[in-house]
Amino acid sequence: MKAHLLYRDRDLDVDAELPSNHGDLEQDLEIGTLLGAMAAGDRFIYDVSRRVLHSSLVDPEEIRYRQEVLADCLAHSDVIRGMYELIVAALGDRKGFWSYRSSARMILHGSIESLEAFARRLGELRKIVDEHGEGFRSEGMRTLTTTVREEIDDSYLQTVRDHLKQLHFRDGHLLSARLDRDNSGVDYVLRYPLGTKTGWRGRLGIGGKATSCSFSIPPRDEAGNQQLDELVERAVNSVANAVAQSADHIESFFTMLRSELGFYVGCLDLSERLASIGEPMTCPEPCGTEPVSYSCEGLCDVSLVLQTGGRVVGNDVTADGRPLVIVTGANSGGKSTFLRSVGLAQLMMQSGMFVVAESYRASVSSRILTHFIREEDRTMRSGRLDEELRRMDAVADEITRHCLVLFNESFAATNEREGSEIGRQVVQALLERDVRVVFVTHRFELADGFRRS
Repeated sequence: MKAHLLYRDRDLDVDAELPSNHGDLEQDLEIGTLLGAMAAGDRFIYDVSRRVLHSSLVDPEEIRYRQEVLADCLAHSDVIRGMYELIVAALGDRKGFWSYRSSARMILHGSIESLEAFARRLGELRKIVDEHGEGFRSEGMRTLTTTVREEIDDSYLQTVRDHLKQLHFRDGHLLSARLDRDNSGVDYVLRYPLGTKTGWRGRLGIGGKATSCSFSIPPRDEAGNQQLDELVERAVNSVANAVAQSADHIESFFTMLRSELGFYVGCLDLSERLASIGEPMTCPEPCGTEPVSYSCEGLCDVSLVLQTGGRVVGNDVTADGRPLVIVTGANSGGKSTFLRSVGLAQLMMQSGMFVVAESYRASVSSRILTHFIREEDRTMRSGRLDEELRRMDAVADEITRHCLVLFNESFAATNEREGSEIGRQVVQALLERDVRVVFVTHRFELADGFRRS
């Protein structure tokens, strides 16, 4: 079974490496504040939300698919939280059953306990789907509920219970084997138990002829009992592996469902936090890369909102058809805050999330890269300009067509003319390669040069 809540045709790759620039991106945009609000103290939700944010979608249709799932989650938050808590409990049940890997029977015993616990949780999941599934409207949630109904129906659950009951072997183990040329036993196979139980008269040898030859090992015959245990181990080994794989299969479904639902639970926590502050939230409109689209009303830096715990002043922007936006002005005028709001909103939109604005529409970006001002190198190995140019070289290695690059006071470590010329050449090269640029600068010559061009 597949969850498919984040992608229409695949699961979240929880083992994928984060992009090479994730450290700079998190530092420059203060993503940790956003993730902290989403996690609400839950490290798992923090990690999975971080992975989703760094795995930006580049297809507007895929973004809309996820936005619709999020809309369902926001409309049925109690149901989603209940489902998530059930899955966490199911995975906790599995961790409680530990088996000795050196013993096939102990592996079988631990796997049976896990499957029994999973079967109960699957039944509870089916109940949630039966009670609330009709209220979902998104393709992702309806696919999940349909899968649960079809794959975990009453017949399936009863079959699982019947098999698990047999696997306890309360009437002993029935197995077959054949003799090899040296009279050693080979091809041990575990068989289904006999169709009818032997009555007490038969077990005592009273009231009829025996239907088979048999013998019993005396309780004190340690060697004989050890040999019998070895025979049973060989017989149940393949069954133990099959049952363990079944438990692992269901566990992988719960694990993936926890990861994908965990992201949406993080979105619910963030939504409730922002609603308590009173900031507007909107579902953004993702657009194609050409022509360039970018417009918003009341766009806020979500990290600043979360840090201050109060309303902040948003910004309105109309930049459709403009691959370059330069922001200049006085110190402490909100330029860097605006730049962070652009980067965070783009990341949130391309993760399928809402953004903190009254409206937001933007072209998708293949990558989001940052080049922010840094403190001077305290080791005195190089000056600030050298450090900026080294980082610019690293950013250039990551650039692809239709990237979004955010510059914050870049190339400010030299004089006006030299810094403006470096900035002009860098920006011009990016624009020629269909890269979108938002540049915050004090350099009047740089800003005015592009204004007049």
